[in-house]
Amino acid sequence: MPDSPYFQNHVERTSPELVTRASGFAASILADVAGRRGTMHGRVRALAPSMRVAGPAITVEVRPGDNLMIHAAMAIAQPGDVLVIDGKGDQTCALMGEIMISQCMALGLAGVIIDAAVRDSAEIQALGFPVFSVGTNPNGPTKFVPGRVNHTISAGGVTVRPGDLVVADADGVFVAEREQVEALLPLAQKKVDSESARLQDIRSGRNLTPGWLAAALAAAGVLEETATA
Repeated sequence: MPDSPYFQNHVERTSPELVTRASGFAASILADVAGRRGTMHGRVRALAPSMRVAGPAITVEVRPGDNLMIHAAMAIAQPGDVLVIDGKGDQTCALMGEIMISQCMALGLAGVIIDAAVRDSAEIQALGFPVFSVGTNPNGPTKFVPGRVNHTISAGGVTVRPGDLVVADADGVFVAEREQVEALLPLAQKKVDSESARLQDIRSGRNLTPGWLAAALAAAGVLEETATA
């Protein structure tokens, strides 16, 4: 399919090696080390809590209720890609269902993040393919309104560019700029190590009051600086 003002074939993707490394971290860990930013609105959530996905974004913008450009994106997506669809948060109809999701699986895509509704939710859950949406609606879409593929979009309140990293799990969806991913991963590992140590202390009954609490309360004006917790 040739490039056009509506879609671009060439995408500089987050590398498979970085995707594999990032997939080992929870979305919450990555969001924290990214400055507590990059997460979609909580309305975009997994159809089943067990669903997880990590991969480079193929971005899609559609008019509410129309899925023409999702089909166009599927025609140019590559194995391992994650479709990230700006459906304007619309819940008046479903933009994808069992047939399209089965096609995504056959194409080797990693998952679908859609700021809109889907249908056939029980069948999709049985397939086990990761789908994150704003809910469900049994009504079907139209297929004739132009949109855009592989342009910068806003989905779930977050800017997503083609090739950016997407990591999603039961807590929600995190997006990182492709250029920032490599720098985030050592920070994510450091945070995992720190949180593991903290949990071990808690489970052992040690240091049950966080060491930073007194200083934070003083900084907030809740305690005098000389007070102790």
